Amino acid sequence: MGNPVTMSRDHAQPAERPAHDAAAPAHPAAPADAETPFLELLARGASADAYEQPVLLARAEGGPAERVAALERAKLLALRVRSELEGRRRREAELSALFETAHDLAGLRDLDAVLRAIVQRARSLLGTDVAYLSLNDPARGDTYMRVTEGSVAARFQQLRLGMGEGLGGLVAQTARPYVTDDYFKDARFQHTRTIDTGVRDEGLVAILGVPLMLGHHVIGVLFAADRRARVFEREQIALLGSFAALAAAAIDTANLLAETRSALAELERANAIIKDRSGVIERASDVHDRLAELVLRGGGVHDVAAAVSQVLAGTVEFTEATAAPARALEASRAEGHAVRHDDDWIAAVAAGGELLGALVLRGHPGLDPVDQLTLERAAMVTSLLLLARRSAAEAEQRVRGELLDDLLDARDRDPRLLRERARRLHADLDATHVVLAARLDTVAPDADQEADARRRLWAAASHLAATRHGLAAARDGGTVLLLPLDGRDGATELARRTARDLGAAVHEAVTVGASAPVEDLAARPETVAAAYTEARRCQDALRLLNRSGDGAAAEDFGFLGLLLAGDRDVAGFVDRTIGQVVAYDERRGTELLRTLDAYFACGMSPARTKDELHVHVNTVAQRLERVGRLLGDDWQSPARTLEIQLALRLHRLSAPERR
Repeated sequence: MGNPVTMSRDHAQPAERPAHDAAAPAHPAAPADAETPFLELLARGASADAYEQPVLLARAEGGPAERVAALERAKLLALRVRSELEGRRRREAELSALFETAHDLAGLRDLDAVLRAIVQRARSLLGTDVAYLSLNDPARGDTYMRVTEGSVAARFQQLRLGMGEGLGGLVAQTARPYVTDDYFKDARFQHTRTIDTGVRDEGLVAILGVPLMLGHHVIGVLFAADRRARVFEREQIALLGSFAALAAAAIDTANLLAETRSALAELERANAIIKDRSGVIERASDVHDRLAELVLRGGGVHDVAAAVSQVLAGTVEFTEATAAPARALEASRAEGHAVRHDDDWIAAVAAGGELLGALVLRGHPGLDPVDQLTLERAAMVTSLLLLARRSAAEAEQRVRGELLDDLLDARDRDPRLLRERARRLHADLDATHVVLAARLDTVAPDADQEADARRRLWAAASHLAATRHGLAAARDGGTVLLLPLDGRDGATELARRTARDLGAAVHEAVTVGASAPVEDLAARPETVAAAYTEARRCQDALRLLNRSGDGAAAEDFGFLGLLLAGDRDVAGFVDRTIGQVVAYDERRGTELLRTLDAYFACGMSPARTKDELHVHVNTVAQRLERVGRLLGDDWQSPARTLEIQLALRLHRLSAPERR
């Protein structure tokens, strides 16, 4: 190894050299017959003790002193030859083991297998009970057992040592081999309970440790240990150091192979990425061509979504801004990029800071940068299409507004021309319509914001009118709509639905008043202005009654509707209020109306009413019970009684006319 060797204190001095290693004085040559028995012992590889037998036998037989001296010299010479032969055999075995280990290293496939072979051969050649190898763990800052041979204690096999602890810590710190013939009595290194317990479980006494070096760095320690006291010779320390060098080389080779494999894997991944990017670029070029074609042939936003769906192999949808996840949509608008939301990707469709909607890629959590850019470009194309559509819609809105303005101001008296203008806007002036007055309830802090809010309301109303084949115009600080009745809803239901739709579109409360249904608008355009006045009155009544954000028609306000309605529909009010009682009397010839008149005239007292009518009180009770079934359980509430009494009076006043 070339490193200095430190022995335990009990063996600090090298052992005395055997007598045959000293410079022996020259002796006269022994007789030939004196060497024969020792040559036979050398030939059969006898033990060292057997070489004493010829000398002892000659002395026991009383042989001449010269012969005994000759045998003694022959014995020493034979032992010296035997020692040389054993040394050569040992070195041959060591060299063979080192060669085999180097061969294993050259064909390295499994690092653990090579390390196990090194530990096994080291144990075999040094003739120790146990051999083991530990490696440093830089991540955890300690050392752990990697390979053991001859170990029987599980705790010992699983030891982890802190840096600088135990004999291995001393070897790692000094980068020099250390040996102790009695571990527990050696105070040169730091003892810990964990290490001492593991060593005691294994029963180790004498331990030799040599460092595993990569350059100037210690990466681990190779150990050989016995369960009895033992002195390790310098040759054994050097041999273990050679095995440690091979182990370090094996680890370095394995690391280089791992790095090479990792580099090859990275190259393969890079090649795959290049191929994938090439495919993505082709897809991006494809989507660019498709989007350009869509724009040129007048495609819509849903056509864009369908084209991108095919390119990205996913489902792309266009959604309104109100239907997209608010936080993700705002993040996409602020960053100018598509953002991930759960398993979807959201790309804001915006123009000039205004959110127009979003393109949503569904169920596609993984998205590479090029595909993300494709989605973002599609969102940009969508915003351009929406702006173009908005420009066309605004032009149409102006035309619709001009036609409604002409109807409200009765400027154009030519029914044929009015019908033709309406037909081009997909409106039918011969159908039954309702005029609605819509207004925002909130007040903006300044004039600019107020004007912006009115523009948004007009835009929402114009869109609503276009989808329902009606007309819309900005007027009197609000918006007026002319919408056809579809036969399912009355004026009240249409007003309420319009208030909801406009409020959802502008994200503010919108109050809507509706007129009674109007007909024959082309021939009688002046009725539109009267209906608008009625709708404005209903709108004002809703706000006075704290029903902002709601919709209603004159018929919803009871007798107040007579004041709100432009044509003062007395018959309609009477019919809505007590029409069922009138019809019951006419069918059955009863006197429910007369009983109601008397009941209210007598202060709603059944006892006084029976005197007024000259009937039994039970008769009054039965008639009033019948009235309740016809008019509803709340017919005697203050508001209802007021309306019923007014309807009774109007019925009496109009009765002569009907007769």
